[in-house]
Amino acid sequence: MRDKTQANSAAPGEGLIRAGAIVFILGAVATVVTVAPLFLGTTPFPTYMFWLSMLMGVGFAISGAGLLRSISAQRAQARGAAAGG
Repeated sequence: MRDKTQANSAAPGEGLIRAGAIVFILGAVATVVTVAPLFLGTTPFPTYMFWLSMLMGVGFAISGAGLLRSISAQRAQARGAAAGG
């Protein structure tokens, strides 16, 4: 029974997926803040705000890496169960 995953334990890659989601949301907020002056007719924000908008892509990549890590761990676990069992 010790080899079974507990219901409340984090799976491999889950932390990366959560971190990627947070970074993605920060990038989405930065994008909305950056684009808003274009529609409101006010002065645009400085260039660094456009760079902060790139966090959406970075967050997506981090989440993708976490997803691949999770898939890899599940495949290894399935291989181990098939070989041992």
